[in-house]
Amino acid sequence: MTKVLVLGGYGAVGIPLMRQLAKDPEISAFAAGRDPGRADVVVDLKEPGAYSAAVRDFDVVVNASGFEDVRLAEKAVRGGAAFVDITATSSYCEELEAVDGPVLMGVGLAPGLTSVLATEAHRLGDGPVDIVIGLGGGELHGPAATAWTYGMLGTRFPGPDGRSIRNYTGMKTFRMPADATGYRTGPAVRADFSDQHALTRDLGVPVRTYLRLDTSTATLGLVAMTWAPALAKVVPKKLWGSDRWVAMARTDTGPALWVSGRGQSAATATITARAVQVLREAAISKPTWYHSVETAESLQAAVPGPFHLQKGTP
Repeated sequence: MTKVLVLGGYGAVGIPLMRQLAKDPEISAFAAGRDPGRADVVVDLKEPGAYSAAVRDFDVVVNASGFEDVRLAEKAVRGGAAFVDITATSSYCEELEAVDGPVLMGVGLAPGLTSVLATEAHRLGDGPVDIVIGLGGGELHGPAATAWTYGMLGTRFPGPDGRSIRNYTGMKTFRMPADATGYRTGPAVRADFSDQHALTRDLGVPVRTYLRLDTSTATLGLVAMTWAPALAKVVPKKLWGSDRWVAMARTDTGPALWVSGRGQSAATATITARAVQVLREAAISKPTWYHSVETAESLQAAVPGPFHLQKGTP
């Protein structure tokens, strides 16, 4: 029996993740958090001593809390657990890569599914890889996801060629898949999802991630806010739109690959539950990216319903 502790186990991703893990008879999952009425394991992640005691005797610790502190990973691996994080923050992933122990990064919808698609697109084609992640503006995301999106306003990140790129600029129009209901062909903008840097290094070609919302108006709103970040204070967490998402990767010569669905948090939970299963099948001993232990074929076989891979011209 694999014992799994889910940090933030009653949050936007934690709730569907706990449901997914409960389906596996070989897993015993416990939700961790500060609320004794909802947590199986009561712990304040800001109290190092209490956290160290809480993670003892667990085989896997999953961070779905949105709390980004590398000490969470360090203390978990010192206690003998593998640490799984769903973060998309590049600077935090750099810290996780320096941890001495089994840490699995880039787990979720983006990064995660996007990374697996990009790796497969590179295998089938030549040249740079473009990743497009479309997120439904109408889904009520957790506070951590909202803070992450707005936190990138006005900030920059290094592109594959070393040039500094401002988040939510570099607009490019992508033809969207016909089965990605709610997503018409429209603009997408560059965004600092952490996996594009690891993929550029691992695949040996430039990998660029573009973000769009399910309406062009909402996407253009991100463009406006990156030049005037104060606008984020008056924008609600839930925008006009749906809860549909799409993840697509393509090269210059090969086919595009994409998956679409509903519910970003639920999709991230499904990928994370799959990541726990992967760790049971093949243990890791050092910081590892999800695209290094998962393929498009194995993911499709493991969760064929939610992740029906499409291939061809959108």
